[in-house]
Amino acid sequence: MRVILLLLTILIFASCQDEVVIKPKAHLRLEYPVANYEEADMNYPYQFQKNKEAILIKKRNNALNLYYPTMKATLYLTYQEVGENNLDSLLRDAQKLAYDHAVKAESIPEQPFVNIDNDVYGMFYMINGNAATQAEFYATDSLQHFINGALYFEAKPNFDSIYPAVMYLRNDMRMIMESLEWKKEE
Repeated sequence: MRVILLLLTILIFASCQDEVVIKPKAHLRLEYPVANYEEADMNYPYQFQKNKEAILIKKRNNALNLYYPTMKATLYLTYQEVGENNLDSLLRDAQKLAYDHAVKAESIPEQPFVNIDNDVYGMFYMINGNAATQAEFYATDSLQHFINGALYFEAKPNFDSIYPAVMYLRNDMRMIMESLEWKKEE
């Protein structure tokens, strides 16, 4: 009787194992539409080319947001006039905003930007890692205009998961900088 009870116990424990299922290798595939650009329709002291996928939301003081609904991301653009002796503080604030994310960022490569034809000078920051923002930039003519841009997602920062969207939107930010023009006062 003990032998039968022992065999029955072993049989019960041996039959309760989960079947091993080997899953095929798969990678998440995120595809975004090819970026098509158009002139941003606004009456501000600056203009640029924006992605048609982005929804332009005008704000006060010549600021605006570009909302990307498919990626749940927003590019916040703030504008300030350069006055007497405030260019240094505007540049310092823009650099501080980018480097405030150094605590969570793995790296923050900088790319200087110069467009002599349109009188646009600035810096593009690629913030790599699980920081709150993944890219920032500033652009100025050093005399009258200053724009700062910061990209945020509506999700907890996980750089690996949002990487394809980050790369897509960084290209859009570069296009904004490259096409940025200051409107002449009439």
